[in-house]
Amino acid sequence: MTDDKFRDPQGGGSLILAWQATNKTVLIVGGGAVAAGRAFNALEADARVVIAAPDINDELQYRVDKGQVSWRPRKFEDADLDGADMVLTAISDAEESRRIVNACRNLRIPVNAADINDLCDFWFMSTHRDHSVQIAVSTNSKAPRLANRIRRQVAAALPRGTGLAVEQIGRLRKRIREADPKPENSKRRMTWLMQLCDYWPIEQLANLDSDNIDSLLEAYVRNDDPQTVAIALDSTSVGSSSGVPSPVLHGQLVSDTGILAHPLNGKRGKLTLVGAGLGDPELLTVRAHRALLEADVVLADKLIPEPVLDVIKCEIYTARKFPGAATEAQDDLYRRGLEELAKGRNVVRLKQGDSFVYGRGGEEILFFRKHGYEPEVIPGLTSAINGPGLCGIPVTHRGVADQVLVLSGADRNGALPSIPSYLATRTLVVLMSVKRLAQITQLLSQSGHPPDLPIAIVERAGCSDQRTVRGTLETIVDVVERVGHNAPGLIVAGFAVNVLSDMAIQDRYLDPSTLGLHSAE
Repeated sequence: MTDDKFRDPQGGGSLILAWQATNKTVLIVGGGAVAAGRAFNALEADARVVIAAPDINDELQYRVDKGQVSWRPRKFEDADLDGADMVLTAISDAEESRRIVNACRNLRIPVNAADINDLCDFWFMSTHRDHSVQIAVSTNSKAPRLANRIRRQVAAALPRGTGLAVEQIGRLRKRIREADPKPENSKRRMTWLMQLCDYWPIEQLANLDSDNIDSLLEAYVRNDDPQTVAIALDSTSVGSSSGVPSPVLHGQLVSDTGILAHPLNGKRGKLTLVGAGLGDPELLTVRAHRALLEADVVLADKLIPEPVLDVIKCEIYTARKFPGAATEAQDDLYRRGLEELAKGRNVVRLKQGDSFVYGRGGEEILFFRKHGYEPEVIPGLTSAINGPGLCGIPVTHRGVADQVLVLSGADRNGALPSIPSYLATRTLVVLMSVKRLAQITQLLSQSGHPPDLPIAIVERAGCSDQRTVRGTLETIVDVVERVGHNAPGLIVAGFAVNVLSDMAIQDRYLDPSTLGLHSAE
């Protein structure tokens, strides 16, 4: 008897198994989209696929032409069951499906009838496949769409390189069994591999190469503790860009700087990349605020406003950025980040605005990923869009501006931006550029922008002392020279600059007959 607590109250209980399909024959009855999907799944499992259908769709025809599947261009016949290990019906004729199912059961062939649950010996699940890793979600055919959503969420939570890590452990397991095949040593083999799998981060297991596997095999033969074995990991995946492998010593990965990348024993550090937004702590996202309160240490950019820093209750380490020393400051933050992560601490990397809008956030993701960490990303409000908005400038406005172009005032080599030809309905936002205002306005003029184009300098947006300085392309340089400038600031150019500041201007812009916008001519 089966205890009722294990039963599905709605019926349809199932047992999840992985069926070895390699070189098994899967017969698919039908030639449409469902049949094509079933064929793809079977081929991915290395099965032999036979199609029985008078007509097939383009995808199946392609697979037939490529020799991937066999096609019997006619309706199903009972003789098609000869040699079949599994049968999948994908036809709209329910009665014919039922007849095929009965024929299969007489021959003890497992069968699935698409969209007829009560006829199925098994169901197809929503699956995620990464090399040899397969994750399947079943709702016992009650909510297939929801199963897909659940599967995506589960797959997204997997560590980077999970499938490759499994492949490398499989290679090592095979080598160990070949080197030590005695049945009486089975427990030793299992225990050693279990410890390796339990204590080594998946990202590091994924980066093992043939030399690493040789070293681990030697460590097994010597009966070394897998938690303290020393090997060198390939620098192209986990170590530094210097070409020198990063060794694993006494259970810890050491970077090329000599900093422990993360411990293999004890708590694993966590890194969160947080956008600080515009300067007002009330404009932090709820998630960013929570991350700052839960942090053990915050690595902050130099320009983070004091009110945001006041939210933080833990240690704050500020980047020491000076003119001409940006690279050294960034390396200093990397070093400190790895140090703190090696201690198993919760590290927040706090960047002004949004980390991915001229914030080098992508570079930092790649750096820490190379060292075995996958940072969580919490976006922030970017000054490029929200800065003008806080100062009464909508970067888009119906009838006035239908596109936005965001540029940096200088590239990584200090060169001026490339400004495109004038377009009346474009708002141009130039970040980190006010010190180069005269040069930027000259570039605007050279690219056909009219002298009366409205220009605004948005200063310290989101702070208590935010300010907007307005002028035109022809006058803005003189205006800023008279009133001065409070960094940081950005340049906004376009007819949207004044659309909310003057009713007469609003009437002019919103009346199509008097739009009055300049053309490129």
